[in-house]
Amino acid sequence: MGAGKTTVGELLAARWGVQVRDTDADIVAAQGKEISEIFVDDGEAAFRALEREAVARALAEHDGVLSLGGGAVLDPGTRDLLAGHTVVFLNVGLTDAVKRVGLGTSRPLLMGNVRGRIKALLDERTPVYTSVATFTVDTDGRTPDEVADQVADEVAARA
Repeated sequence: MGAGKTTVGELLAARWGVQVRDTDADIVAAQGKEISEIFVDDGEAAFRALEREAVARALAEHDGVLSLGGGAVLDPGTRDLLAGHTVVFLNVGLTDAVKRVGLGTSRPLLMGNVRGRIKALLDERTPVYTSVATFTVDTDGRTPDEVADQVADEVAARA
């Protein structure tokens, strides 16, 4: 969270002339409620199952840029679905993540001490992200355009 996946995804989609799709938005549309409500009403495990289904659907139906929620790759089934696809990890450090997300956030996994929760999530998730990623792009101190440029260059180099 706070890495810029939505903004960078939109920039890349426009550059490549394709659509961008966000699995979090797919889940909200399908469930008719916000992710924070799903977490509260149904729990994280139920949300991760919905997320895995959304990723599977999107990979089958969508040819453009696909943005996944920050915790999507924590699910082994979702990691399996991503095998063979180009996966970009937009790496954000603690200071930039806190600046971008803000301390007054309504994100369900950031209840309580926001800075402490972001640090714990980064520590927990970064090894999983790097294990799934085809390549990593650092976003700290960079504009979305600079990040999109590097992603585009990396994708072109692997084509």
